Amino acid sequence: MAIRSMTGYGRGEATAGGLKVEVELSAVNRRQFDLRVNLPRTLAVLEAGIAKAVHAVVSRGCVAVAVRLTANGYTAGRHVKVNMDLARSYVKALREMQRELGVSGEITLDALTRLPDIVEHEDLAEDTDRVWRLVSRALKAALAELVAMRDREGASLRRDLVRRFERLRRRHAQITKLAPDIPRRYRHCLHKRLQEAGVDLHLDDAHVLREIAVFADRCDVTEELVRLESHFDQIAGLMDHAEPCGRSFDFLCQEVLREINTIGSKANDGRLARHVIEFKSELERIREQIQNIE
Repeated sequence: MAIRSMTGYGRGEATAGGLKVEVELSAVNRRQFDLRVNLPRTLAVLEAGIAKAVHAVVSRGCVAVAVRLTANGYTAGRHVKVNMDLARSYVKALREMQRELGVSGEITLDALTRLPDIVEHEDLAEDTDRVWRLVSRALKAALAELVAMRDREGASLRRDLVRRFERLRRRHAQITKLAPDIPRRYRHCLHKRLQEAGVDLHLDDAHVLREIAVFADRCDVTEELVRLESHFDQIAGLMDHAEPCGRSFDFLCQEVLREINTIGSKANDGRLARHVIEFKSELERIREQIQNIE
């Protein structure tokens, strides 16, 4: 598995013996795994199995599962019960809504039977295995569709991230090229300031040399640049990682931000500071993107 997005949608259905099961899945970003299952009351016993099946495929994100069960040709007296009290309440509420809003339209039997809990299947609790087989088939199809969509979006995210990290590498190379020149530039600026101030000190004076040495040590960013290179290598390895890698991306980007902040604070140089600003701006865009990765 390469990079996979956390957002997606999937739908599946299965029909057998007069029963039809429809399963819809929708997934959005979430730092942890969060599952919300909407089941008819008669199928509540199946929730644990649905949760296990979804979590086996989805490791991160908020997933909403909607399961609908409809009877098609069942013997009404034996298998199907119509909740007349609830139907009357629906009709009354819908008519009140018509009067209140001034909308026209007929309340049909077809429309009523599609409303939640109007038609109940009395013996489903006794036939859980058969119903679960249908739910499992529909759920499997919905999960396959969900994963396919998440993979397609993940491929798009990967292409974008590859381009953005390549820009960071170029900034890193430019900073690496500039960094060794910073002490020399400081030495030149210090000499110029001493001359402008009328201070009679030569650049080979011990005090001047000590000041330059302290500055050179303080602005040395070699360690930070080496660690950045290491982080880039690890990130490149995650691009085609076999396991969910969103958290790893998030951690490495935090480490990259820490290193570039240190470079910016240590290297007292205007040219390098501009590269640091551009680096951080691009990194922020990357951090927004990786919030979409599972």
